[in-house]
Amino acid sequence: MDATHSLLGAYGLTDAQHRLLSADAPLAELQERCGGDLPGTLAIPELLALVQQARAMGLRIARAFSAFDGDAEVSGFARIHPLGEAEGGGCEVLVENWQRSPVTPPSSRDFAERLDAIDRATAEVTARLDARQRLQVLSARAADAAALQAAALAAPGQVWSELVELTGIAHQQPLHWRLLDGASCRFAGSQRHWRVRLIPLGPDPQAPAGFELLLIAEEPLDESAPPSPETPDASPARLVGTALTPVLRQPVARIIANAETIRARLAGPLREEYSDYAGTIASAGQHLAAMLDDLADLEVVETPGFTTAKEPVDLADAARRAAGILGVRAQNRETVLVVEGERGAAVATAEFRRVLQILINLIGNAIAYAPAASTVTITALASHGEGRVAVTVADEGPGVTPEQAERIFDKFERLGRDSDGGRDGGSGLGLYISRRLAEAMGGTLTVGAAPGGGALFTLELPSN
Repeated sequence: MDATHSLLGAYGLTDAQHRLLSADAPLAELQERCGGDLPGTLAIPELLALVQQARAMGLRIARAFSAFDGDAEVSGFARIHPLGEAEGGGCEVLVENWQRSPVTPPSSRDFAERLDAIDRATAEVTARLDARQRLQVLSARAADAAALQAAALAAPGQVWSELVELTGIAHQQPLHWRLLDGASCRFAGSQRHWRVRLIPLGPDPQAPAGFELLLIAEEPLDESAPPSPETPDASPARLVGTALTPVLRQPVARIIANAETIRARLAGPLREEYSDYAGTIASAGQHLAAMLDDLADLEVVETPGFTTAKEPVDLADAARRAAGILGVRAQNRETVLVVEGERGAAVATAEFRRVLQILINLIGNAIAYAPAASTVTITALASHGEGRVAVTVADEGPGVTPEQAERIFDKFERLGRDSDGGRDGGSGLGLYISRRLAEAMGGTLTVGAAPGGGALFTLELPSN
C-alpha cells in the first residue's frame, strides 16, 4: 500500500473477559493480523491496555492509539466505554479517524546509529584510537580481558591490532578501518570469541580524526563458582566484587542491549510511551552496570597492601583525554569542557589509568550536577607546592558547603543527589574510590569553592 488510507471509524464490543465479540471489518481484520480470532481474546495490545484501564477505573476514556499490523501502522482515536454488569461487563470500542499507513523504514544512517548504540551497551572492552588506529586509552569490564588492558597500559601508542589475533585476516596491519569493522578476534587471557567494532570519530568518515574501538564477546563469560561465605575473605563487599560483579555483567549488558533495541524500534513501530519505558530500563541497566564497576573498584582499593604503578603522567594530556571521553555526555547537556595547561608542563609520578579514572569521575560529576549549558574547566597546574603538581576541575554549580565538604568523600555519601532534579545519584562510591586512589599514588583529593562559584576539586600528586 503506497499511501495512507483513512476510514471514518470502526466499532467493536468486548465482554468481561476482554474477548472481542463483534467488530466492524477494519477492527476485525486488525484483530486477525495480530494473531487473534473473532470472537476471541482481544489480541491488539494497544487496545487491550485501554480496555483494561477503562474497566479498572470504571470510566470512559478517549485516547490516541497506534498499532502495527505486520505490514503497516494503524492509528486512530479510541473511545472506550465500559458497560455495566447488566450489559455483560465488557466495553464498547470505537476507533475514529481510522488510518492505515505504510511503515517508513529508518534511514540507513539512523539504523547504523541505533546499532552502534546497542554495540556500545554490550561491549566489554572499549578504547579510543587516534587516526592511525593507535591506542590512546583502553578500558576492560570483563575479567578475562584484564591481561589485554594491562598490555595496552604497558605499551601506549601501539596499533590496537598488535594486541589481538585477528581471525581470518593475514594481511599486514594496520588495514583500512572498514576492513576491520566487524572482524573476529581472540586475545590472550580469554577463551571467548570477540567481534570488533570500529566507529569513526569526527565529521568526515572518509578521514576520521580517530576511532572508538569496541570488542563484543560472542559468548557469555563462564565464571567459576563464588567463594563460600565461610571462607575468611568472604565479606559482603568481597563477595559482590569478586563473585557477583563478573557474573552479573553479562545479563545486565543483555538487558541494556534488549532495552535499547526496543527503544530504537528496531523490531517495528512502537507506541511512544513504551519506547520511553524501554529507555528508562536501559538507563537503569547502565546505572546498575556502573554500580557493579564501583563495587569492583571498591574491593580493589580496600585490599590490604593495594599499590599503584609509578610512571610519568602528563596531567594536561590526561585531562584532554578524559574530556574527550566525556565529550558526548557534555554535548547532551550543552556543557562546554575547557581544558587549560600546556602539555609537558605538569608531569606527575602516578599511574596513568588511575589518574584518568579519577578525572573521568570528577568531570562526569561536574557535567551531571552543574546547570545545563554551563562550563566545566579542567586545569593542569605545573606547580602546587614543593615537589607537587595538580589538576583541578571547576564547575558552575551550587558548590558545596563546608559541612558537605567534610562528608563528600565518605563511602556511600551522595549528599541528596539521588533526588536532585530526577538525576540518579550513583552509588556514592565514586569520590570515595577516587580519594583512595589519589592517596595510593601519594597524592590528595580535596574540594573547595571555585573562584566564580561552584565546586573546585583538586587532585594533587608528586611531580616527576
